Amino acid sequence: MLALNRLVEEKDAEKILEYAREFHGHVCPYLALGIRASLIAMEELGVGRLDYSGSVDESILAMVEVNSCFTDGVQVTTGCTLGNNSLIYIDLGKTALTLVKRSTWEGVRVYADAERLRKYYPRGTTELFNRVVKERRGTPEERKRLWELWEEIARTMLELPKDEFKIERVRVPPVEQAPIVESVRCSKCGELVMETRVVYINDEPFCLRCEGEVYRAVVGRGIVDVSPRGC
Repeated sequence: MLALNRLVEEKDAEKILEYAREFHGHVCPYLALGIRASLIAMEELGVGRLDYSGSVDESILAMVEVNSCFTDGVQVTTGCTLGNNSLIYIDLGKTALTLVKRSTWEGVRVYADAERLRKYYPRGTTELFNRVVKERRGTPEERKRLWELWEEIARTMLELPKDEFKIERVRVPPVEQAPIVESVRCSKCGELVMETRVVYINDEPFCLRCEGEVYRAVVGRGIVDVSPRGC
């Protein structure tokens, strides 16, 4: 991703969006909004995209408050991802990113207000979105028109002025680095599981699914409890 690092350094939002398209699967306003918010936060904090060393050390953390298209824009732009343990998901349901330096725990929070951004949407876009995406009953023609509008609005989001965002300096309580733990084999299914996610019954290890314990999962509506019977 050396080319992407360079594009972020150059603040080439249009080309970053093309990387994000491949990662996310499509272009939409909030994917672009995640890119724009990330570039603002990185500039304010004086940091670049995570490189090899930074991602191993988790030197920069991105804290997102919503699991939406916005978050994929953040992951692509900052290099902070769920897999490299530099992305933290806080289930608050707000379109906001806090970018933090682990060395000082100083950060910048960038919040986008959906109501303020509606003025950038062409007339009828919200109603079209509701039919196609929210209600799942749009015609092929309506779906095509929505994707065209999404591309148009996304490029507008990439150029939003800073004063459309709430930007504030913050100090974040320290967050531990991802621990390295041993794996234990479940006595029932035979699969390896992190020892921190094992339940012992009569000194025998069981994974949470086999034991029937409730565990947590991130689904469309946020973090939910999952039981053997489903969400």
